[in-house]
Amino acid sequence: MRKNRQDRKQYSIDMLSGSLWNRIILFALPFLASSVLQQLFNAADTAVVGRFASSHAMAAVGANTSVIVLIIGLFTGMSMGANVVVARMIGEGSSDRIHDAVITAMTVAVCSGFILIAAGYFASRPLLTLMGTPDNVLEQAVLYLRLYMLGMPFAMVYNFGSAVLRSKGDSRRPLYCLLVSGFFNVLLNLLFVIVFHWGVAGVAVATGIANMVSALVILVLLAREEDRFRFTLGMIGIRKEPLLQIMRIGLPAGVQGMIFSFSNVILQSAINGFGSDAMAGSAAAQNLEFISYFVINAFTQAAMTFTSQNFGANNLKRCRSVFRWSLLFGASASLLTDLFFILLRYQIIGFFATDPVVVDFAIQRMMLACLFNFMASSYEVTGGALRGMGYSMVPTALTIVGSCLFRIFWVFMIFPKAGTFRSLILVYPVSWAVCGIMVISSYLIIMHRLTARAGKS
Repeated sequence: MRKNRQDRKQYSIDMLSGSLWNRIILFALPFLASSVLQQLFNAADTAVVGRFASSHAMAAVGANTSVIVLIIGLFTGMSMGANVVVARMIGEGSSDRIHDAVITAMTVAVCSGFILIAAGYFASRPLLTLMGTPDNVLEQAVLYLRLYMLGMPFAMVYNFGSAVLRSKGDSRRPLYCLLVSGFFNVLLNLLFVIVFHWGVAGVAVATGIANMVSALVILVLLAREEDRFRFTLGMIGIRKEPLLQIMRIGLPAGVQGMIFSFSNVILQSAINGFGSDAMAGSAAAQNLEFISYFVINAFTQAAMTFTSQNFGANNLKRCRSVFRWSLLFGASASLLTDLFFILLRYQIIGFFATDPVVVDFAIQRMMLACLFNFMASSYEVTGGALRGMGYSMVPTALTIVGSCLFRIFWVFMIFPKAGTFRSLILVYPVSWAVCGIMVISSYLIIMHRLTARAGKS
């Protein structure tokens, strides 16, 4: 038993004392690796059906990307709420309340998974039709989405279980879970598509099984945790207080993600107006932006979790240090990633496309969006710090106004005056700057008030 406790302890990071900069990096790197791996495994679905099935099958899988993000966005935000609530209780030293929060979070995970199954079944055709999915792709796209959603209970168990582990500084074991499930995903993709010829159904079923594997591994880890973090399926139940706390943090984050996805759908529609070459070039460059965003998001998660624990411990000074280090690392690492992509832009884009027109569109997007993608850290990392202090609605409202609504305004009011591809893509860095100024200003105001209030008490 003592050995098990020591093994669990080696995966956790002490967020409440000692040097911060190295601990933030140690927390962020496994999270970054998890995000990149997840993206690679998602790309494997498209690659396998594109190479061994048909172009229609590949289009059916690709057509679902934005739909899936839109549908699951709300519950992804709820898992962030679970992370913040449990981490804050750790900082407060509320051991007796942690177990209730863990049980509630994992119960929400199971319930949300079944809600998503229903949502996927009933909303798949209307959403895909609304997005203008071609008739020769629609049926396969609907089939893929419905089968994909059958694995959502397992995916939610993994997401919420990972959030629980990360709340105590353990970002490595969620990565190990993903490595195991990713191996099954790729292997089963090849088996079901090449050997069984199941097409889109094959990659959807493979993803579902991979999600089941990651959920089982997470459940095994949680079942072996110390009492306050332990969870088994026999413990399912809802506790009112932690549920309300999780919803207070998680719902605004989820709503922000859904509205953000909606604004990106409108932007994509404008890009589509330039034709298939622009669509292909934009998609190629966007793959690189995803990686840069993953870098930012890793330090956003670090800012949120470290801040949650230290805010629970009433250590505002350390909260400020967490914010500064996380913003510095997020912006710097993302900028270095962006500069690397720009330096090798022609070679990298060459992996995606060879048509000179497609390449030109990709380079145009890279020089405006990819090069300045690091600016998104200004509101992403800051928003994570605010959520860690319990102010989830503030970054949500400001991001919706400064980024989502601003982008919609740009598409319909600013872009038509020039009508060029560059003028459309310019909305990205401009919206990042506007949103960053707003969210950082709100952080400074809130932190000033909290510090003044603490000085009076």
